[in-house]
Amino acid sequence: MERLRRRLGRHVVVGLDTSVFIYHLEAHPRYQPLTQEVLGAVQAGRLDAITSTVTVMELTVHPWRAGRPAVARAYETLLVHFPNLTLADVTRDVARRAAQLRARYAIRPADALHVATALIHGATAFVTNDRRLTRLAPELDLVVLDDFVAP
Repeated sequence: MERLRRRLGRHVVVGLDTSVFIYHLEAHPRYQPLTQEVLGAVQAGRLDAITSTVTVMELTVHPWRAGRPAVARAYETLLVHFPNLTLADVTRDVARRAAQLRARYAIRPADALHVATALIHGATAFVTNDRRLTRLAPELDLVVLDDFVAP
């Protein structure tokens, strides 16, 4: 956990992928200690975080599909009111930057929107568990949760 703390401590603003929230809210046994560290640092103000409104879609699709609208709304409310977290809209600037990232690194559209949102809002790191995004290392520090899981 100390390695993750030090890695995050190098940054003022970090982007958060949807997986951070999913693992945390679902109490994933392997990843929740890591997401607790990340989200705890954000909540305590040691980090500012940014996530795209795409996270709302990705995080709430399963509750909506399962006929659990109250859960979907609770998840969205959590994102909107989480301390030191900015939930940023996909703007034309974000879309343009996402297109550039897709063209250069051949990443999926949702991933491009997440990372572009983070970059546009000043993030210097992006917390994810998608190792395919490590190709974006020239753009920002990719913090892959699997790299910090206790053996």
